[in-house]
Amino acid sequence: MSTHTRSAGVRPLSTEARTPSAEKRLYEDDLARGLRAADENAFAATYRHWGPLVHTMAARSLGDTHEAEDVTQQVFLGAWRGRDGFHPERGSLGAWLVGITRRKIIDALAARTRRLTLIDSVAHFADPQPPGERVSDAVLDRVLLADALSRLPRHQREVLCMAFYDDLTHAQIAERTGMPLGTVKSHSRRGLHQLRHGIERGRADESTA
Repeated sequence: MSTHTRSAGVRPLSTEARTPSAEKRLYEDDLARGLRAADENAFAATYRHWGPLVHTMAARSLGDTHEAEDVTQQVFLGAWRGRDGFHPERGSLGAWLVGITRRKIIDALAARTRRLTLIDSVAHFADPQPPGERVSDAVLDRVLLADALSRLPRHQREVLCMAFYDDLTHAQIAERTGMPLGTVKSHSRRGLHQLRHGIERGRADESTA
């Protein structure tokens, strides 16, 4: 019997009654009680017990080990912070964690879409590029993007960098910076507009060089 079970005051099952499934259920129920009680040892054990499952789910959905590691950390951080939202009568702790994992995977996929959308907004233009030029042009666009970002006013640059590199939504940026949501949206819109023009000018300069 684990030390967590003893510390939670759970009475051990008799030897005759113990089965692997009963032991597992008792252990998981003990972890659930410990998590609800903000027991850090129980939380660490919860991470060890369900972490591999969460990571596997994320890796299969995202196809990226590093993103899966980030999602795994977000799942358990969210579980710790939101532990009061876990209600054993509604389902097991494992099922609750799986539900959080699915939501975090959706968030990660949405963040990936935002990154691609931002890249498309500032680096892709209406005229199609010949196949042989696409790789070099992609590199050029990244260089021009970095240069255009560096020329933006500070607040616009900060908003776009948080959206692009930190995968934050407008609401999350407003919460982090203390800016009104409308101001964040305005900085983002104006910043994107200036980025487009900056990249267009840079590509024009390169074509005439």
